[in-house]
Amino acid sequence: MNLFYPCFLVCLAFAAVTPCGADSLAEPTRLDCEAAVAYARQLTEAMPADDLSRYFAERDLHQALVEAGNGEFDDCLELAARATLETKERHHTLPPGERLKVLRADE
Repeated sequence: MNLFYPCFLVCLAFAAVTPCGADSLAEPTRLDCEAAVAYARQLTEAMPADDLSRYFAERDLHQALVEAGNGEFDDCLELAARATLETKERHHTLPPGERLKVLRADE
């Protein structure tokens, strides 16, 4: 089992945004963000392509990368954790036979 995920959640639970064992006053870095996004993406890619929870997790991961690009690594970690929870707990489901139709901006 990957030990990164439990440590990551414990750190978030105690409002720390650095890996466990690190100085709690340290700011998160791009590497922290990239590791969290990579882990969440690995979980997301294991889900079926038409899974609704995968769709929402992918949106969170996209926004996490946007935040990282803006230098907001703490927001990136939060969004990556949200994507991880979405893939593990599958908050969004559709009844059998129904599909999600994503509209474009011009529709």
